[in-house]
Amino acid sequence: MTSFRRRMWQRKSRSCQKSTSREGFSVRWSSEVVFCFLSPFFSHLSWFCLKSIAEGGLAVGEILAKVESLGRRGNMEENVGLLKVIIVQGRNLAIRDFLSSDPYVVVGVGNQTAKTKVINSCLNPVWNEELTFSMKEPLGVLKLEVFDRDRFKSDDRMGHAFLDLQPLVSASKLKRALKLTTGETTLRKVAPNSENCLLADSFVTHMNGEIVLDVHLKLRDVESGELYVTVKWINHLTTTSGGKAG
Repeated sequence: MTSFRRRMWQRKSRSCQKSTSREGFSVRWSSEVVFCFLSPFFSHLSWFCLKSIAEGGLAVGEILAKVESLGRRGNMEENVGLLKVIIVQGRNLAIRDFLSSDPYVVVGVGNQTAKTKVINSCLNPVWNEELTFSMKEPLGVLKLEVFDRDRFKSDDRMGHAFLDLQPLVSASKLKRALKLTTGETTLRKVAPNSENCLLADSFVTHMNGEIVLDVHLKLRDVESGELYVTVKWINHLTTTSGGKAG
């Protein structure tokens, strides 16, 4: 419990007599006070405290239901956007089997990961597969790693790439400042350099409510390989409140 943020209300009462736990919740109650300790996942509800009188008070099941309801609502408020990553295609990927490879891509952002389907016996695969991540802001680095699927041993690595998501953040702020709602507007340019994996200039655009970035990436730590990826940021808070994504 030491990692939890603590906000406590307490009255003099008898020491706790019973305890139970359920799906990350630890509930303790006495004749005076019920404490519901929430997982750090609900940071703003880290310590939720309810008073329960022995006679006529809430049953523990009702308290748990209330806490779970508040937790779900808090989670919806925090994860207000969608980061959509479209793995379009690969080009000139490395050979890891006899004459070809069976590639797939693992995508990670923060503590979330997802992967594409496997395309058998192909060095220039076309996935056109969309992977979606729920998050508050498009912060951090998008990580992409290509693997060759093997049946009888560990999957072989076929290179990796990364993409800084900061341009999406600044473009989203610019979009709000310009009050863009429809149409297509180029918001900024991202140039290749030694600190990124870009093979060509990329442009962040506002396209009918979405912030869009198309990139051509060079895979690292491999003899050959490139990825074409499209990243979209959709702000659900703006969509819900104003009817438009941003």
